[in-house]
Amino acid sequence: MKNKAAVSNLVEEAQRKKTRNSWLLSAPALLVLAFAASGPLLIVLVYSFISSGEYGGVVWKFSTDAWFNVVFHRDIFDDKIALADAHIIILWRSIKLSFFTTATTLLIGFPTAYFIATRPRKTRNIWLFLITIPFWTNLLIRTFAILEVIRNEGLVNIGLQAFGIIDGPIQMLYTDFAIMVGMTYVYLPLMVLPLYASMERLDFNLVEAAYDLYASRRQVLRRVIIPLVKPGIIAGSILVFIPSLGAFVTPRVLGGGKKMMLGNLIELQFGAGRNWPLGAALSITLLVLVMIALLVYVRTTQRNSGSLQ
Repeated sequence: MKNKAAVSNLVEEAQRKKTRNSWLLSAPALLVLAFAASGPLLIVLVYSFISSGEYGGVVWKFSTDAWFNVVFHRDIFDDKIALADAHIIILWRSIKLSFFTTATTLLIGFPTAYFIATRPRKTRNIWLFLITIPFWTNLLIRTFAILEVIRNEGLVNIGLQAFGIIDGPIQMLYTDFAIMVGMTYVYLPLMVLPLYASMERLDFNLVEAAYDLYASRRQVLRRVIIPLVKPGIIAGSILVFIPSLGAFVTPRVLGGGKKMMLGNLIELQFGAGRNWPLGAALSITLLVLVMIALLVYVRTTQRNSGSLQ
């Protein structure tokens, strides 16, 4: 009995030592995460609860005015409280354009990923290589390329006028449509790659079996392919929706400063607006929206994994 107790104590001591060593080895990475990631977020959170200075900066005095001004504003003449229409419009535009961008990239990316996944293995890497080429170019350059395509004297309008479809140029630039087109072009690879990863693992014998059972193409797509590649659809949608929600360069260039999104509004408050607490509160609001999207993703993937088991 004494030997068993001694062995048990030695095992427990070894486990404690192993755990302690693991924490010591992880300490540098944890410190980097704490100071490089959590630290700036904590500073932004603190700034959102203090007062703004008269000429920019902050005054170290606790205040919740920034959070109040995210949704409401107070009239400077009679102190009447009303909804902050501009902020709500920008928030709605950000969510709306992010949703439509995600839907558009899915509509384009799904058949693209399916096409690549059904090619011979020797040529798949070539198609994936072509998909990733846009990532080689700076985001600003890609955005200006879209600007040259959809502007009044751009390729689209020149082509439509050359074929006699339209008499004059269509105003596409500096609209919500232009922003959505730009973000679709920029974030399309982020949708294609997760979809391809799911479709590559798809057992196409199941597709052939569905056809053997006289299923139509629509039924095969809806009941076989989409359920099996659903994790890729969800992952691609998250990868597109989150950066679209905080996009800054594309709305700035293609929106012309008239069609702002949350990223542009935050930059305005830290820049020309000189209202750092409000900019910090808007930043935390954007972070909360991103966290909600991630929680939806996690809950959905957990539900899918549970159903598969």
